Amino acid sequence: MRMRVAAPLALAAATALAGPLFVTAPASAAPHRAGLHLGKIQYDSPGKDNRSNTSLNAEWVDIHNNGKSKLQLKGYKLKDNTGYTYTFGSYTIGAGKTVKVHTGRGRNASGHVYWNRGSYVWNNTGDKARLIKPNGKLQDSCSWTGSSKGTKNCH
Repeated sequence: MRMRVAAPLALAAATALAGPLFVTAPASAAPHRAGLHLGKIQYDSPGKDNRSNTSLNAEWVDIHNNGKSKLQLKGYKLKDNTGYTYTFGSYTIGAGKTVKVHTGRGRNASGHVYWNRGSYVWNNTGDKARLIKPNGKLQDSCSWTGSSKGTKNCH
């Protein structure tokens, strides 16, 4: 009889002690940044780099508004190490929303804007994306090396 009672109690105690270990995030997980920031970057479009518009648009940068109110991005700039610059026209990003800046050509719509370039921007071997405020101050930056395997999570 003691064995039947002791086993469930031991299991419950072990579960209570181990439970928090499963909920804790790994030490390497970065916290989600507050406010406007760079999110994920697809710097190496999947497949062969053939400069087709499909391939160019598969190279992109997510800009995320983790704030509590919408933001007007007019005048914000996205730059790489070489100096290629995308400047936002009138575009409002909602609270908790993301806008994807595609390298190729397309029609701007909710959540997607297009740089309208005919060549790639982001270097596959390493580069740095910078989000710059209209006043010229750095809002956020994110860099990578070729070992990032084509995408970089900047959060």
